[in-house]
Amino acid sequence: MDFLASKRLVTSALVILAILNITLLGALWWQNFFSRNVRSVEVREYYSRNVAPSPEDAFSPEQKKKFRALRREHFQKNLPALRQIVTLKQELVDEAVKTNPDTAKISRIADLIGTRQAKLDRNLAMHFHELSSLCTPSQRDSLRLFLGKVYNRKFEHGSRWIRETRPAEGPGGPRRDAPPE
Repeated sequence: MDFLASKRLVTSALVILAILNITLLGALWWQNFFSRNVRSVEVREYYSRNVAPSPEDAFSPEQKKKFRALRREHFQKNLPALRQIVTLKQELVDEAVKTNPDTAKISRIADLIGTRQAKLDRNLAMHFHELSSLCTPSQRDSLRLFLGKVYNRKFEHGSRWIRETRPAEGPGGPRRDAPPE
């Protein structure tokens, strides 16, 4: 009997094609559902430094390595507190949208959020201290300026409430979004 003309060849080919089809479909399914663990970040503004850092302000490779280790340690240390705050905020929202919210419970939850946030801020300050201890004096000054700009920008420009309540002519000069007079 000729093997190429037999039903065995056709059956074997169909089985192999079916296995390949299932394997490829499984790979596509896995790619679409299990590789989405990484969140994307939306870039809304681009920052560029017009002036190159001076050589004494540039970090050495060992400083960069230590900075990364400190940042990783700081994140791991504060992750449980961040998760607790998220959970407490969800409880706060759940209680607030009830038809008869318990104001005492809302106050307790808000106080718990505040104490945990204060602890996070203390940890952040100590983290900045640890970072600055790795810096030279000129690097420390640059770090202080950078962190000051980050927090000023965050609280001045990041909050819609602050933009709406801040006077049109403030310490930083005229506001860009001030209504025309």
